[in-house]
Amino acid sequence: MKKSFILVALATLAFAFTAKAQTNFQTFYDFGRKHFTTTMEGFHVDKWGNTFFFIDYDYNNRDANGKVISPNNTYFEIARCLNFWQDSALAPISLQVEYNGGFGTWGDLSGVPGVGYGAFPVNSAFLVGLDWFLHTKDFSSTLNFKLLYKQFVGLPSKVPFQFTTVWGSQDVFGIKGFRFSGFLDVWCEYEHVVVLSEPQLWFGFGDHFNIGGEVEFSYNFAGMEGFNVMPCLGWKWVF
Repeated sequence: MKKSFILVALATLAFAFTAKAQTNFQTFYDFGRKHFTTTMEGFHVDKWGNTFFFIDYDYNNRDANGKVISPNNTYFEIARCLNFWQDSALAPISLQVEYNGGFGTWGDLSGVPGVGYGAFPVNSAFLVGLDWFLHTKDFSSTLNFKLLYKQFVGLPSKVPFQFTTVWGSQDVFGIKGFRFSGFLDVWCEYEHVVVLSEPQLWFGFGDHFNIGGEVEFSYNFAGMEGFNVMPCLGWKWVF
């Protein structure tokens, strides 16, 4: 399941100063997990700060003929940055609050003997902390650093903190419409450090349609031990 910020991220902060709101829909094919994932993502700015959210669905519940019949995983994040001091020297620093959680299934619906089926929670987590926003003069490149206290529900964490960095750069290499963005998350579950990063490359055709992809780099993420790499290709429609 991709974790596009999260996100937490304010993945497309560069758009915040050219348009007050952006919502987009993404579809990826995950070559590592061999299924499709869709993401609905939104970023909205107002006089009190900004709001970022995304909802992921993985599509890999199959019938006896191997046909995908429904999603098998879903994951949701929403983050709110509060900044009432935008005209002061502390303007780059915001207070962030966030929630994330989800639900998934494992196994096979095909009825193959010996193959089980079940469900699992993606435990709710509540986060609060600080966001530090850096940018070039024209906002074509942005960078966020976040230090967040992270409390899971029903899941112990020896170090209850998360570090996140989010970046975005528009028209990279001088190519109009070519965008490099992504995030890096580091947190702890039980006594294990978890690392997740998803750099993305997009090329825009006009104001709405984009093609591109991402590569998920992870360590001890989503039940996979050690270091893993999951390349994805996809498209994005900006509303």
